[in-house]
Amino acid sequence: MRVLVTEDDAILRIALDASLRGAGFAVDTAVDLPQADEALSVNGYDCAVFDRMLPAGDSLRYVADRRRTGWAVPVLFLTARDAVSDRVDGLAWGDDYLVKPFATAELVARVGSLCRRGDTGRAPVLRHGDLELDVGRHEARRGDRVLTLTAKEFMVLERLLAANGEPVRRTELIAIAWDELVPPASNVLDVLIAQLRRKLGPPSVLHTIRGVGYLLR
Repeated sequence: MRVLVTEDDAILRIALDASLRGAGFAVDTAVDLPQADEALSVNGYDCAVFDRMLPAGDSLRYVADRRRTGWAVPVLFLTARDAVSDRVDGLAWGDDYLVKPFATAELVARVGSLCRRGDTGRAPVLRHGDLELDVGRHEARRGDRVLTLTAKEFMVLERLLAANGEPVRRTELIAIAWDELVPPASNVLDVLIAQLRRKLGPPSVLHTIRGVGYLLR
């Protein structure tokens, strides 16, 4: 799952980035609304976190303008403003509202909840032969074996299952489980695929398509 964090406070931005990555999210960060707008124009996100007051203005107005065009990514607002009217305004255009100071563990939990809420279009259970992935319960099985997967392994396997036997490019899998900061030539995906093959066990269903990516068959 991929999250955009827009926060002009460098210390808080770095802390949120580290906490969300530690929980298995792919994270992009922006320091102001122009940077956020650029990121949203080129990337797909499962959730967006906005500080209310940014150098270019109130992010609530920015989100409200996007909502009027049909933009539906779940939004969590962060703010030091805790008046009832501020919370009402935030929830009118966003999906959650967290008042500073807050515990980062709570923010991570709320982001996870928003990502799942915005994921209504996905099939609850994906299957390929005796391999089964329950997206809603975050459970994986092969035959009668329960698979213990990391968050990134789950995301990669989910995308491969959703492809219905078609190959998925390396660059797409890296973008799903990490972010654009990981170069395509990095071996992080190769390491993850090797771990995933080991956990899936025989007979092998996860195959490499040289120069393209990976598929299940």
